[in-house]
Amino acid sequence: MTEEARPSSRARRAPRPKPDLAVLEARVGHVFADPKLLVQALTHVSKAGGNGRLGSYQRLEFLGDRVLGLAIGDLLYEAFPQADEGELSRRLAGLVRRETCAAVATTWDVGPHLALGPGEVQSGGRRNQTILADVCESILGAVFLDAGYEVAKGIVNAAFTPDTDTAAPRGRDAKSALQEWAMARALPIPFYEVVERSGPDHAPVFQIAVRVEGLEAGIGIGPSKRLAEQEAARLVLEREITGPVPSRTQETSADVAEGHAPDA
Repeated sequence: MTEEARPSSRARRAPRPKPDLAVLEARVGHVFADPKLLVQALTHVSKAGGNGRLGSYQRLEFLGDRVLGLAIGDLLYEAFPQADEGELSRRLAGLVRRETCAAVATTWDVGPHLALGPGEVQSGGRRNQTILADVCESILGAVFLDAGYEVAKGIVNAAFTPDTDTAAPRGRDAKSALQEWAMARALPIPFYEVVERSGPDHAPVFQIAVRVEGLEAGIGIGPSKRLAEQEAARLVLEREITGPVPSRTQETSADVAEGHAPDA
């Protein structure tokens, strides 16, 4: 009795055909009049070839980030008529952060549709949270160009559920949370500067100010620049945006593992 023929190693290594883009359009909720926009929205810079960055999703991602911020702000303003600026900002920051965008892209199952270079494919790019978040925004940018703001807003409303409080947990990295909040409001990235360094070389104390456009500076104190910056960001978040954020008063295991010196 002969054994069933098994596929050759070459056949097993052959790239699988990508699913029809109509499947992705159905999940997103928009059929593109210009399908090339969706193709570009799915093309990573590693696969853009001679066009480089201009042929990848990066420009659409830039546009989609702004579309997403406006649409979420618009929807939150309608959904929470009694909420003050602080609450609206906190909700917005949670809905536009990388993790949320990546979760939306996962729901759309964009991974199999991505055009990636061989290196990105081998490194698991189809599941990479940063790539997924970027592509979520690039698709929104493509929808905006293809059909306008109202259609893009409808997709955001369906995918991001603005009536749900998905704001980032209070214990998250304070610098990341502050930066995401500023970017969601189209503000410059927070700027950190050393105000004072005191103490002996083996036990320094840093005072660092973080400046965000339109806000009073936050001053953090810590035994390293990294921790002082975290404390400064935490103080601004607590005072202006999210309410109390847990303090980080000790060196993290990540700091030690990376070998950061106190004044690094």
